[in-house]
Amino acid sequence: MLGQLASLYPALFGAVFLPLKRGIFQDLVAAHPELESEALKTALAFHTRSTRYLQSVAAGMERHDLQGQPVEDMAPEHVHHALLEVFRRRQGRGGDDQQAKLRSRIVQAFEASGLSAEAYGTLVRSRDEAVNAVLDEAMAEASARAAKDEALLRAFEASGQAVEAFADMYGLDPRSATQTLERARRRRPAPAPAA
Repeated sequence: MLGQLASLYPALFGAVFLPLKRGIFQDLVAAHPELESEALKTALAFHTRSTRYLQSVAAGMERHDLQGQPVEDMAPEHVHHALLEVFRRRQGRGGDDQQAKLRSRIVQAFEASGLSAEAYGTLVRSRDEAVNAVLDEAMAEASARAAKDEALLRAFEASGQAVEAFADMYGLDPRSATQTLERARRRRPAPAPAA
């Protein structure tokens, strides 16, 4: 069945796995009534539990329809749970380095979510205290990074310099400095509308 799906929809089930939109089973049944539904369910379950598929979810890729078009953002909690599962599957291979990578990826997922730390934590917190400890460490790293980024942005704004001159003054790579400044600006709350 997976081979059949790959030949029908190579953009979704081919060499690169794209996250599937919710309700894709019903779309497939409607488009291909000749497919046996139990075999299709089994194939989709196998596909969506594969490490390659979970990696695409963990990357925060958008969900795609049968035409391979992005149709909806991936929910932050789905990205988080996919990150944890991919990490769990790799656990015996990298030791502490894998823990650091997981924390870094959680920070990236949190920042990409656009949610507050409290809202993100509420969505992704689990019953597993070890997992929650890693989440807490990642959120502490995110908070420290945000504070550092904000301090750099304030220093930049006070300097009156162009980004290149400012980066040179602090011994920073201009491209990296630009990214940090943009990230800090995105975190700032929008100004209140004038009354």
